[in-house]
Amino acid sequence: MNKERTLRLVIVTDAWAPQTNGVVTTLSSVIAHLPDLGLEVSVIHQGLFKTWPLPSYPEIRVARNPGKLKTLLSEIGPRAIHIATEGPLGLAARRYCRHRNIAFTTSLHTKFPEYVNLRFAIPVSVGYRFLRWFHGAANCTLVTTDSHREELNGWGLTGLKVWSRGVDTSRFVPAATEVGGKRPRLLYVGRVAVEKNIEAFLQLDIDAHKVVVGDGPARRDLEARYPAASWLGYRHGQALVDEYARADVFVFPSRTDTFGLVMLEAMACGTPVAAFPVTGPRDVVENGVNGWLDDDLASAVRGALQVDRAHCRAYACDHDWTVIATRFAETLVDRWGRKLPISRPSASGISQYAA
Repeated sequence: MNKERTLRLVIVTDAWAPQTNGVVTTLSSVIAHLPDLGLEVSVIHQGLFKTWPLPSYPEIRVARNPGKLKTLLSEIGPRAIHIATEGPLGLAARRYCRHRNIAFTTSLHTKFPEYVNLRFAIPVSVGYRFLRWFHGAANCTLVTTDSHREELNGWGLTGLKVWSRGVDTSRFVPAATEVGGKRPRLLYVGRVAVEKNIEAFLQLDIDAHKVVVGDGPARRDLEARYPAASWLGYRHGQALVDEYARADVFVFPSRTDTFGLVMLEAMACGTPVAAFPVTGPRDVVENGVNGWLDDDLASAVRGALQVDRAHCRAYACDHDWTVIATRFAETLVDRWGRKLPISRPSASGISQYAA
């Protein structure tokens, strides 16, 4: 790559591999396309630091010496900085930029106030006050959907731009053989945690085989109380694609998600989605087209069972990661708040910064 044309971007995130979640999937998928836009990307993540487990969620580890981030940023000398999360590293990056009068952008991936409220009973209003403070200093903040933006506007957040989410339709594909059996196969994929409302799925009064893919702090308790479900733990690669493709309906019981990448992954495999009509699903699911939304989750499942699987696949094919990456790149600014001159160099590369 021509070094004079290289635009060095640093993405700071508290969520990165080996974590398995929507934030990691989004960032890694977008980053894969940024070199084509002339961006040389370095990721500063929790794996470069000493870590400790997140309270109430021990499998998620966060940096315990975030002060080291100042040295990493100084060594890289980025043209642009994007802060992807509000954790210890995100806070340290925000402080670094504010103290040096450096412009930066942020993204908001989750309903952080609602999650904290469910886990620690901290009022939702306190969480949104924190988000207004954190993201209010950014040049702009990327959010997942129009309804999420409207919701955040209602809490006083400004400077929001929608970038949506994508799916790799060459990887997530329908099954080679026809799906369907005597009993419907209902699938959940995601964290097994209280904020995901997974018990609404497990309690469905439907004669069906329920399958749970994923893990989390609530698994031991729920698996003991709902032994009839199949608890598969994490699935990756083709094994995950196979589970999506084998399912008759993908059930998304969460009421606190901003999007839910797993819904697009299921649709790409031809599997319709059943969900509540809340932020996230209502931006992705169209009744009778690629799934069904209903305040009664069982009714949503029954509606989704009637959906043409080919229509689900067609919808997913309209959501490519290259589009999402371009939207991301177009919002980036340099240290003075000027838009980056995005280009398409003939040669490019991605680098993960290592201390």
